Amino acid sequence: MINQIETPNAPLPAGHYAQATVWNDLIFVSGQLPINPVTKEKMTGPIEEQTRQVLENVKAIVEAAGSDLSHVLKTTVYIADISLWDQVNATYAGFFGDHRPARAVVPTKELHFGFLIEIEAVAVRIGAEK
Repeated sequence: MINQIETPNAPLPAGHYAQATVWNDLIFVSGQLPINPVTKEKMTGPIEEQTRQVLENVKAIVEAAGSDLSHVLKTTVYIADISLWDQVNATYAGFFGDHRPARAVVPTKELHFGFLIEIEAVAVRIGAEK
C-alpha cells in the first residue's frame, strides 16, 4: 500500500502531488522549494538561506514519515546557476554533518517563482535498515 505524507511543518502542496509518498519503508519526498511553512514567505534571498529552508522542509517531511536526516538515502539538487554550487554544498554539508547521502546535482535554467534551488529526497524509515 502506498501512503501519502502531509505535515504543516513543510509547505503544503500547491499542485497535484503529495509532500511525500511512502511505500513499505521507503519515503519519497517531492521537490521542496524555499518556502517558509509558517509564514508562507517565499525565500528569495541568498542561496544559503534558500538552501537551508529547503533542507528544513525536507527534514520536516522525513520526520513526519517516521524517519530522520541520518536515514536519507539520496537527494537530487536542482540549482538555477551552477556558479552557486560552492555555497550550496557548504550549507548542505553543514546541515547533514557526517551523514553523506548519495546525491545528484542538476543544473537547470530556471526554477518556479525564480527560486535558485529545489531538492527532492529518498529516505528509509528508522529501523528498516536492519
